[in-house]
Order: sequence, then C-alpha cells, then structure tokens
Amino acid sequence: MKKLFATLMLLAAASARAHCPDAVTCELKAIDASLAKSTASEATLQKAKELRAEGQKLADEGRERDAVKVLKEARKLLKDAS
Repeated sequence: MKKLFATLMLLAAASARAHCPDAVTCELKAIDASLAKSTASEATLQKAKELRAEGQKLADEGRERDAVKVLKEARKLLKDAS
C-alpha cells in the first residue's frame, strides 16, 4: 500500500510539472497570465514588465537561479497590486 501511494504521489508531481519544462518557463507563463488580467496601475505593470524582461535576460545568460528570483519578484508585485 505504501508503494502504491508513493508511486501515485510521484506521478502526480510529474504531471503537475508536465506543462513547464523548468522553473523559469513556469514563472514566465504565470507572469504573462497575470499581466493579461491585472488591474494594477500602469506604473506597477511597467515595473513588472521590466522585471520579466530582466528575468528573461538572466535565463538566456544561463543564470536560472537569479532569473527565478527576479521573476518571483515580478509575480509578487502583480499579486500585491491586484
């Protein structure tokens, strides 16, 4: 029974991440979705877009840990403004 439960948990975790190949992609998708439906001020939206661009640049440079940190900051900014 424990093996079955462990297997099911692994499958659930794998399927939950199936839509995103990595953390950067997940963060970018979440930010894009938030930007599309956000009611935040123009200044807040601009700051979030700048952070998103910075995160994308860091990811492109191979600095994924730094990119995720910046992207999470953008998501938090949008969440707090909503």
